Amino acid sequence: MKWLNFEIDGQLHCGLLENEQIVPVAAGCLSRTFPQSMEKKTAVGSGDPIAISDVVIRQPVIRPGKILGIGLNYAAHVAESVSFIKNDAPQVQKWFNKQVTAANGPGGAIHVPKVSDQLDYEAELVVVIGKHGRHVPADRAMEIVAGFTCGCDCSVRDWQKASPTMIMGKGFDTHAPFGPYLVTPDEVGDLAGLSIRGYVNDELRQEAVLGDMIFSVAEQIAHLTAAFTLEPGDVIFTGTPAGVGAGHTPPKWLKAGDRVRVEIEKVGTLENPVIDEPETTRLG
Repeated sequence: MKWLNFEIDGQLHCGLLENEQIVPVAAGCLSRTFPQSMEKKTAVGSGDPIAISDVVIRQPVIRPGKILGIGLNYAAHVAESVSFIKNDAPQVQKWFNKQVTAANGPGGAIHVPKVSDQLDYEAELVVVIGKHGRHVPADRAMEIVAGFTCGCDCSVRDWQKASPTMIMGKGFDTHAPFGPYLVTPDEVGDLAGLSIRGYVNDELRQEAVLGDMIFSVAEQIAHLTAAFTLEPGDVIFTGTPAGVGAGHTPPKWLKAGDRVRVEIEKVGTLENPVIDEPETTRLG
């Protein structure tokens, strides 16, 4: 099944996507809890079908409890990263968090920060957690997965390098777009052979298969839940292939007017425009 959040006249709703039409369901919208029907093979709609072109699609989890990302999880990306991160292939998983205010949806503008021009893109598979999990063994990891979607782990490279935890460079507002919908594991099947591609302005920049990950999705979940509980609505960015902007000479930073597209086989396509950060100050 494909679940999505959508907006009509400023109101959020949840629905099933079937043949380019949305069947609304009574659950409202996907947030940090999920409709019980997500655990079933079928779900009952509660309204007339709506054309997907008539709505604004939002990210599959409006406000995630956690946004977690693994670094250096494709060997080719590790190799290209030596020039700008200076890390060897990880023996232990390397994790960071992106702030909740970074959450962004399909079509949402990615901001070039006022404080940097080194904005980079990272095409990634995103995992959405559907059940509580602690000390989850790898062979049972998929039992707590609600589904998969596409994501772009936007990174502000100079701010990333300035902090040993990467937290500042990874957590800027708008810099965690994901979507367009959540695809349940039964529909995606085996991840290993699925292709992932990242484009900037229709130029192919990144390409790999998900099986190229150093640490699999199951291994990631097992590692994280050894330390803390994963909860429904948590979002995991699972690493990016080679081809990021910082890996080019000279670097190919994102700039206003660009469009970033992430395509993952059987999962979907996410596209976002890039704009300069608006000149606004907000207090309260």
